[in-house]
Order: sequence, then C-alpha cells, then structure tokens
Amino acid sequence: MNKIQLTVLLLLMIATSAIAQNVGVIPQPLLVEHAKGEFNINSKTKIVNLSKNSINAEFLQTMLVSVIGKKLPITNTGTKGIILKIDKGLSTDLGDEGYKLDVSKKSILISAINSKGIFYGLQTLRQLLPVKGALLSGDISVNNVRISDKPRFSWRAYMLDEARYFHGFDFVKKVLDQMALLKMNTFHWHLVDDAGWRIEIKKYPKLTSVGGQRKDSQIGPKKWKSTEFSGESHSGFYTQEEIKEIVAYAAERQITVVPEIEMPGHASASIASYPWIGTDKKQIEVPAKFGRFRDIYDVSDPKVIQFIHDVLEEVFVLFPSKVIHIGGDEVAYDAWRESEHVNQYMKEKKLSTPADLQVYFTNNISSFIESKGRRMMGWNEIMGINVHHDQVEKENDEAAKTALAKNVIVHFWKGNIDLINAAAEKGYAIVNSLHSSTYLDYSYKSISLEKAYNFEPIPEGLKEEYVDNIYGLGTQMWSEWTPTNKDIEFQTYPRLAAYAAVGWTANERKDYKLFQSNLNFFLEHWKNQGINFSTEY
Repeated sequence: MNKIQLTVLLLLMIATSAIAQNVGVIPQPLLVEHAKGEFNINSKTKIVNLSKNSINAEFLQTMLVSVIGKKLPITNTGTKGIILKIDKGLSTDLGDEGYKLDVSKKSILISAINSKGIFYGLQTLRQLLPVKGALLSGDISVNNVRISDKPRFSWRAYMLDEARYFHGFDFVKKVLDQMALLKMNTFHWHLVDDAGWRIEIKKYPKLTSVGGQRKDSQIGPKKWKSTEFSGESHSGFYTQEEIKEIVAYAAERQITVVPEIEMPGHASASIASYPWIGTDKKQIEVPAKFGRFRDIYDVSDPKVIQFIHDVLEEVFVLFPSKVIHIGGDEVAYDAWRESEHVNQYMKEKKLSTPADLQVYFTNNISSFIESKGRRMMGWNEIMGINVHHDQVEKENDEAAKTALAKNVIVHFWKGNIDLINAAAEKGYAIVNSLHSSTYLDYSYKSISLEKAYNFEPIPEGLKEEYVDNIYGLGTQMWSEWTPTNKDIEFQTYPRLAAYAAVGWTANERKDYKLFQSNLNFFLEHWKNQGINFSTEY
C-alpha cells in the first residue's frame, strides 16, 4: 500500500468513526458508544435526584413538560427513571464541566462530579428528545447510548452589545436559554459605551437618566459613512433588581455574566452625564452617530478615579463573576495630548506616551479589581500596542514601554496573530475573539457558518507549553446596525451553534457535514421559539 492509499484509508476511517459516533447533538460529544435497545419516557417516569441539587432536577422537570405534557415526579431514591447523580469518584479526566450520560432499558443516568456537569448532561439529553413531544398519546423513546463528554475550552462566550441599542430583559433571558442548550458558559454583557449607559448606578443616577438616552441614531446602508438618521430617540437601562434577576437566571443555567464597563475611552454617555469626568471638562450630548469620539476619562484626576471605583463597587455587588471586563479599546489620545494637566501628570509619573498612560491607568484599575477578589479583562489594546494604523486619529500612536500587569486576561480581537502568540508566551491569559472570524455583526458573506465552525482559537505557531494560556473564545454581537431583536437573532443564529462547537468539541471530533445535519434540531427548535434565524449561511 503506498502513502497516498494509506492517507485515503485513514481519512475514510476517521470519517466513518465520526459518523458512527454521531448522536445528533451540538456540540458533538467527546465519546459516544451506541447500544441496542431504548429507554421509554412517559408520564409514569420518575426523576431520581441523587445529586442533592434541586435546581437541576426542577430544570429537568420543566424541560420535559414540552415533551410529555406534564411534570414528572421527583424522588430522592430509586434505580429506575431519569437519574441525576453527583459522583466524586468519576475520572478527573472529565474536568470541572464534564459528564457521563448512560441510557439503558431501565434508566437514563446522568453523572458528574458536580452540578455543572449534570446540567450539561441535561442539555445533551434534551437534544436526544423530539423538539416537540409526541407524547400526549404515547411514550418517547431514547436509544441506548453511553456518552462521556467534556469541553475543549473553559471560556465559551457570547457578547451582546446593549450600549448601542437596548434589547431588554425578556430578550436577554431568551438568549441565555439558547446559550445553555449549546453549553456556552459566559455571557459577556456590553452595557456601557459612547451611545448609551445601560446599568443603574445608584450613586450616579445621571448615568442612566442622561446617559441612558440619546436624541437620534445613525442608520442606513452606508453604516459608518452614513449621513442618514432615524429621527427617533432611543433609551433604556436595567435596574439593579433586573440585573440581579438576570444574573440569577444565568447562574441556574451554568452561565457566568461578565459585565463590560468601558474605560478610559468609549465614554461619551458617562461624560454627557457628568462632564467633570472627561478630560476636556465640557458638556456634550450622548452622540447619535456611532464610532469613536474625542473626549475620554481624565485619568489624572483623583476624583475621576474615585468615580470609576464607585461604579465598580456597585458592579461587584451585582455581578459575582470573578472576571470584570473594562474594555480599553480604541482610545483616542488627542484629548490627553492637548491637556496641560494630563501632560504634567505624565511627567510626574515618568510616562513618555499616552499609551503608557493608558497602561499605567489600566494596571491601577487591575490592582483595585484584584483587591476585591476579582480579575480584570480588557481588549488587547490594554497591552499598549497600536493595532489601529487604519484609524486616522491613531495611525501615529507610539507603543507603550510600560508593561501590562500579568494577572489580567487579554481579550484579543485585532492585530497580527504574532501578537497573540507573544502575549501567551509572556504568560498572559488570552480569550481569542479575532474580529474577522468571530464578529456576528459581520455579514454571512464575510463570516459564513462554515468559517465560524472552522475557527481555531489556538493560533498557528503557538508552542505547546503555552497552549493552556488560551482560555477559549468569544463571539461578539455588536449592535450599531441591528436595532431590533429580530436583527440580533438573524445575525446570531445559526452561527452561535458553530461557535459553541468550537468552544466545546475536540478537534478530532469535528465534522462540518455532521454539524450541518445535527443543526436540524436547532432550526426546528428556533422556529418553535419564534427566533428569526438566518436560512442562508
């Protein structure tokens, strides 16, 4: 047998193995063993909760109502039925989020070392059932199978930008439900930007009463170059009670909500609310045009730093997340360059460039966040490297000499891939969200479903010893040009399923054709949910 024949044979074996182990689930599980027989679910089936976690048992009970038309009873003992079991003796190879699902004639057993794994097993079970139950008059059968599964990456995120357009409480919950079914574990919530401030801060009420509304919005097919406006005002924000409810709702679905509070740039809405926090100290309006703006936080002013600390203190109370995102992207330095007091501050601190000032500020904010038991995250500009030579206001920016603190998470979105490798090799934690591969506001022509599915968070050329520094990926739904919830849905689905697969499925288990076939469950599910998914992808 020559080398070409051997290669073809190996490829056929891999393809055959993938098909044989296919169980119709997205993300594709790590290991699947089919067996003969089936388990029947009917109105007499019991949920046996051996996990001592009532939330998962009740979640399953509610989940099955759509399939069987009634709530199944929950018991704490038994060997028959749908059994949820926390088993500390399971192999540590399954990690913190792995699970086993064993379907036999007598039971469906979902086991894991913790409630998180149990929950992900439930999501797999849901996809083994019909989208809509046939039950009202009979049993629902689940084929016997054994699944051992765990995710490839620990960070599997979807970002929703609500600063540009406020999308609302019910919509966010609906998004969280779809994320949960796809085993995504991080909801990155972009709540603050030039175009709006969407989070209630009790110490600074004008942030929402002024910063939470704008008089008009840029629209039109020319997008950033458009001179067309809607002629309508836009407003909205989340109360702290609403945020607490959403955070709790997400937690029940094993999703961590990571808030993004932009600083020191993209700050027009907050400066419109309190002009003294800006470098120019001038009154401005919340802009109707989208993009980047001159005025940014005056980080040389202790009162402004206190303002930021005060805001973060309220954020810490609302969000239990260990990670707090501070943005840090696209900071135009003209206001700093032209400010006498900022230049004097830079001289006192021996900072040679505005980029050094940003890194210095960022490191101090990181220290403050760390002092509260949290960890800071920011877009990759926080490293002080200019990745915006395509922007007139930043084309001549010098790189910072000041080093970014090592405890932060760098959210990579723009620049040469060599930059992400260099950061990982220096020991920085990385979330890879390269815009040309993960931005959902981009058209399906720019990022097709297949391109999304084939995104590789581990950059080419990264040495093996640094691979663990890549925590995972995020996919971002920026909303400048998607004002309605239906617009958001069209851009998000079905690509969200592809990114979920990237975050969870081992490379050797990925197969785009199988993914397309397995997507049918979700297309039917989204249709039943009234979700406006794209059919051309």
